[in-house]
Amino acid sequence: MVWAFVIVLVLMIPILAIVIDSQVGQALAARISRSVPGSDSELSTRIESLEAEVRYLSESMESLREESEFVRSLMEGPPTE
Repeated sequence: MVWAFVIVLVLMIPILAIVIDSQVGQALAARISRSVPGSDSELSTRIESLEAEVRYLSESMESLREESEFVRSLMEGPPTE
């Protein structure tokens, strides 16, 4: 039983070294060490600014859609009767 444990331990050391040295291991370490936002007010401020940006982008997209429809109608020419 002890020999099985020793063999597993010996095999796990190189496998663990390969995983830690890989890009996946480095990405996992970076994610773990990444700092979390400090306070709720800081997070809520960031969320509000993101919501404002999304609102602005939505309005811009709607404006572009309307302009595109207008230009398409001009390109098609006057309606034939």
